[in-house]
Amino acid sequence: QVQLVESGGGLVQPGGSLRLSCAASGFAFSRYRMNWYRQAPGKERELVASINSGGGMTNYADSVTGRFTISRDYVKNTVYLQMNSLKPEDTAVYYCNVQIRGDYWGQGTQVTVSS
Repeated sequence: QVQLVESGGGLVQPGGSLRLSCAASGFAFSRYRMNWYRQAPGKERELVASINSGGGMTNYADSVTGRFTISRDYVKNTVYLQMNSLKPEDTAVYYCNVQIRGDYWGQGTQVTVSS
């Protein structure tokens, strides 16, 4: 079955960096677009970044453009989210997502940006 396991979250000061990882299994990883979403307390889940199956096309929310980079490793079946210049408003639970005749989600990883 499809499994997505996120890791890499934590507490970081404003201006700092984190790299999130999402290990994928149970499906043909190279055939699907992969997405990162986030959900802050009291807010709806929002799409942060996505990468197409071939890895050559990426999209970002306006709020993270220029600061976040999504990438994928086809050997490790893992998708990454490099987050730089973090701001307090980036605080959220970050989720990995794939859409295969429906949505699959990981368990999420907490990112807290605070001094």
